[in-house]
Formats: sequence, structure tokens, C-alpha cells
Amino acid sequence: MVIYIIGGGRTGTFLAHELASEEGRSVVVVDKEKDVVERLQEDGFDARWANACDPRQLEEAGIRTADAAVVTTGHDEDNLVICQLLKDYFGVKRVIARVNHPANQWLYTKEWGVEVAVSATHIIAEILKEEVELGHLVTLLTLRKGKIALVELTVAEGSPIAGKMVRDLDIPHGSLLVGIARGDEIVVPVGDTVLMPGDEVIALTTTENEDELARALGAS
Repeated sequence: MVIYIIGGGRTGTFLAHELASEEGRSVVVVDKEKDVVERLQEDGFDARWANACDPRQLEEAGIRTADAAVVTTGHDEDNLVICQLLKDYFGVKRVIARVNHPANQWLYTKEWGVEVAVSATHIIAEILKEEVELGHLVTLLTLRKGKIALVELTVAEGSPIAGKMVRDLDIPHGSLLVGIARGDEIVVPVGDTVLMPGDEVIALTTTENEDELARALGAS
């Protein structure tokens, strides 16, 4: 698998280290600053100089060999242009982008070639909501171009599902309980698993069924 990382800053360099450590992956880092490329090359990376907003330079950097690309430049406008080139012009199968300013996340859509947008601010916000909003369904991650969601709900004291068995829940079709975090223990839910206050219930569901699943789990 060939992965291109567009942007050789701190985020791009960290990803390069992480991804290159696994067998079967070939990692190429692209940056428009020659000193950044030289530094990465000295560290043993396959780093190539190119302005990724220029399709000709991307072509020369070998982008057509990429199976996936991660766009991590520090400018949202550049990231969006690059993502659209990668997906629509070069046909890269998997495009992931970093959101720099949280107010711009709404722009990171499949129309711009983005399959997964990663915003540190929104991730932190979701983690905080996960910790403080008992009884609320929280979306942790979306997959398959937003069609599937990994969600979590912490069972509150007095919740209508507290004390119920999993088999007695009206879980909608297309949804699946995949785990329960109970203190330091991970419980794999089966039919006779009893839900307890404080349980962190993790489920996979289609995004169109999230509201129905929330009702089944007694979300407030």
C-alpha cells in the first residue's frame, strides 16, 4: 500500500514515522519547502519536493501510484484544493484531511474530495461531551463516507435501560452493540447481558438510524 502525506510539518512527520513502521506500507512525504524535504530525506524518508496545489508537480511526484493520501498542510484553503485534485483529477482511492480552523470543518465534504476530515478541536469536544453528558448518544467516528457511525452512550442512573438485558432492547436493524466499558472491564454484549448505570455502551449504526438507536438506548 502506497500512502502519500502532503505536508511535512510536525503532523506529517509524525504520521510518516508511525505509518512507515508497519510492513507492507510505502510512505511518501510531499512538501513545497526544499529544506523540509532535505530534512526528511536525511531522516531516511522518501520525501519529494512539489507544490501539491499544482497538478503538474503532483504528477511529477508520482501521485498516481498512491492508494491513499493524508493532507496535513497548515492552510485549509490549500488542503481543500489538494483534496479535490487528489480525488477528482488523480483518482486517489482514500483521501483524509486535517482541519486547521474548526469553523472551516463544514467545507471538508466529499464534494471537495474529502472522505475523512480530522479536526482536533471537534475530537476534544466530543471527548468532553462523552465525559460529562450522561444519557446522551455521542458520535465518536463516522466511516464509509459518513454512512456508518461509531457511537457511545453512558447509561445514567434512572435510565429506562438500566437493569435491562440486551435482548430486551429494541435495537434497530442495521445497528449493533459492540462493547460495554464497565469500570476497568470490557464486556462483549450478548443477549443476557444486563446494562448497569455507568456502563459506557459502544455501538455501530447507520447514520440514518442514529435517532432510532438513541431512543432504544433511552437517550435523553
